[in-house]
Amino acid sequence: MKVKVFGINGKETGREIELPESFFGIEPNDHAIYLDVKQYLANQRQATHKSKEKAEIKGSTKKLRKQKGSGAARIGSIKSPVLRGGGRVFGPRADRDYSFKLNKKLKALARKSALTYRAKAKEIMIIEDLRMDVVKSKDFVNVFNSLNAGVKSVFVANEIDANLYLSSRNVQEIKVTEVAKLNTYDILNCKKLIFAESSLEYFNK
Repeated sequence: MKVKVFGINGKETGREIELPESFFGIEPNDHAIYLDVKQYLANQRQATHKSKEKAEIKGSTKKLRKQKGSGAARIGSIKSPVLRGGGRVFGPRADRDYSFKLNKKLKALARKSALTYRAKAKEIMIIEDLRMDVVKSKDFVNVFNSLNAGVKSVFVANEIDANLYLSSRNVQEIKVTEVAKLNTYDILNCKKLIFAESSLEYFNK
């Protein structure tokens, strides 16, 4: 599949680049995509949620009524989980780890499958290498406005220098990442995937 190359002014350069079939033209594997995205989201969880159990609730430990003779069920302290305001049984703990491992080949298959879906939907753009001489977010945003990239785009660069990082870090609509760190979630969670021309050398290698 050939994709046109655009300049940073938003105009066509008259050149086209052939996307490698081994990355952008495979048979997609939906289950691999599901597992990779699930792992990415699970690894983002901080697991800071916590509820108090019976031993952590503030309250008296006095037995509320005698064991027998009342006609009602036996009951202990006011901190019992069956009472309102009592502790929670087996509640979430802050030390839980949601992360899990996946095979490297499966993760690679998932990325290739996601790139293939983007290529088939014609949601991939290629632009000339973007170099920021000064730190200025307005100039960075103007480049992507000229491309009509819209909101929620991902710009994939070969390397991110200090000026590019500082110019883009406050722009919420456009995420900047290095091609070596591109993941399945970022590929799918955008409306337009924009590659810098030099970043495609990574796939040829």
